[in-house]
Amino acid sequence: MSEHERVAVVGGGIVGSSVAYHLARAGVETTLFDREDDGRATDAGAGIVSAATSSKTDSEAWFELGVRAADYYPELVDALEAAGATDHGYAEADLLSVAFDDDELDPFERAKARSERRADEYGAPEPGSFAEISPERARELFPPLGDAERVVRYRDRGRVDGRRFAAALREAGEREGLTVERADVADLRIEESAVTGVAVDGDWRGFDAAVLAGGAWSGSFEATLDFAVPVEPQRGQIVHIDVDADTADWPIVSPFRHKYLVSWPDGRVAVGATREDGTGFAPHATVEGLHDVYGETLRIAPGVADGTPREVRVGLRPLSRDGLPLLGEVPGVEGAYLATGHGPTGLTLGPYSGRLVAERVRGVETDADTSAFDPARFD
Repeated sequence: MSEHERVAVVGGGIVGSSVAYHLARAGVETTLFDREDDGRATDAGAGIVSAATSSKTDSEAWFELGVRAADYYPELVDALEAAGATDHGYAEADLLSVAFDDDELDPFERAKARSERRADEYGAPEPGSFAEISPERARELFPPLGDAERVVRYRDRGRVDGRRFAAALREAGEREGLTVERADVADLRIEESAVTGVAVDGDWRGFDAAVLAGGAWSGSFEATLDFAVPVEPQRGQIVHIDVDADTADWPIVSPFRHKYLVSWPDGRVAVGATREDGTGFAPHATVEGLHDVYGETLRIAPGVADGTPREVRVGLRPLSRDGLPLLGEVPGVEGAYLATGHGPTGLTLGPYSGRLVAERVRGVETDADTSAFDPARFD
């Protein structure tokens, strides 16, 4: 028996789509409302799934969530494929953590030591799944690589096309009874400190719960909720480059200056991303941003210099004040939930975060401690 019987999910990125899918799969009457805003982080992200490397934070709470999230992907992929949603864009891929110069050697050593400690304490990364390799071996795996000094190879990480994965979640959800509407939720109706409906295209529609998964736009209902959602947009610019090579088995390359390269099977390498605070809701590319990305591209992988730019994607990451997501009930409002604030790690955490919030909505016990991500920490 679910705690809530009719749920509105606001936002159709990877997090909101996951919430909606898991609710529908559990038999909860669910409607997903999505404006399809330009600049949604899900649509722009390069697609790294790796708890060991996606975040350089030392937060143990984040790491434990990240391990569970990365481990959940294969199970979820199996469920999506069983439901007929096979175009999900997820695949396993190795990852190379690379130091190119003296400035990167110290963070390289810290990251390696952290992985070794966590392998001993948590079994994640799994002992034996990562090891230092020679720069020459790294270049065999990723031919365009520049002059690296030290490299650690992580086996069996993941890459995901956020657009396709979110679409697959919605497709599978619809087969479980999920309703998806392209519409703008303008406000929430709250009566006696409880959600009773949402305003959609000028009409009030009855719901007894609302999950706010609007990414960088998640603060839209602050006044109604009487709760300041501490999430701001952080712009990221990503360039996709066509290269004349078989890139299907190339690993992800992750140095230590917030840039990375993710290769895809269609002869394409995605390079990103800028981390621009204070830009507001401005999902457009800039000369300065692209100069930054192209400069790092040539430093990391000079072998792609003759590649052809295919497209530029710009996303607005929902960055929380403390860098951790907000997952759970809004303080003081029954039936209002937040699922946002994942910052640059939304593609790693998003599907599992969505499952956790769906379980909270249903009133069932989760398999993870989410106290560090409780929105009430900002109340």
